[in-house]
Amino acid sequence: MALNVTEVRKSAPDLVRDGLREAILSGVYSEGQQLRQDELAEHFGTSRIPVREALRQLESEGLVELQANKGAIVKGVSADDVLEMLDIRIALECRALKLAVPNMAFEDFEIAEQILVEYENASEPAAWGEMNWRFHWALYCPCNRPKLLAMIEANYGHVNRFTRRQVSMATGKTKPQQEHFEMLKLCREGDIDAVVTALEKHIEQTQKSLRAITRRR
Repeated sequence: MALNVTEVRKSAPDLVRDGLREAILSGVYSEGQQLRQDELAEHFGTSRIPVREALRQLESEGLVELQANKGAIVKGVSADDVLEMLDIRIALECRALKLAVPNMAFEDFEIAEQILVEYENASEPAAWGEMNWRFHWALYCPCNRPKLLAMIEANYGHVNRFTRRQVSMATGKTKPQQEHFEMLKLCREGDIDAVVTALEKHIEQTQKSLRAITRRR
């Protein structure tokens, strides 16, 4: 996976960091797995220096733990951690949506609706988490707050590592989809207060599902 010409705008550490982050969040690297610098350097087509810098950045994001004798390992996330991150989701995403609704255009609504159509046709629970994220992201992007969006993306990534399959299978997609279509309707109507309240309840339902899963375990 040597760096290609289209990626020269990013520094080598940033490219390695982004690639590793995606691999960790998507489950390519599992909790507790060791990340060997020489193997990563070969995989990304770089020296070990960008890899070391990328691992330090991922440690600050809470995805990697640097240990004295083992080197870097993929850090685990507990159920309690995720429940708190869902509280953070509510705070960040409700703020983003409140700022986004006044800026939404016809094209934003069309993109969000198309994602919901794809979601409706997806039969595999593993794909529902991705569709869910794409829909929410489409609603938040018009807020035009890059730092806020970056915080939302990082926090959601941590939550998604833990919940993407368990919660999807527990809740199914019928109820979440009903809530998604209702939120999109409220966005079209410009009803900021109502759609922010709906979003908060929507995320709280994920918390309830996670608690139920944890109790069963």
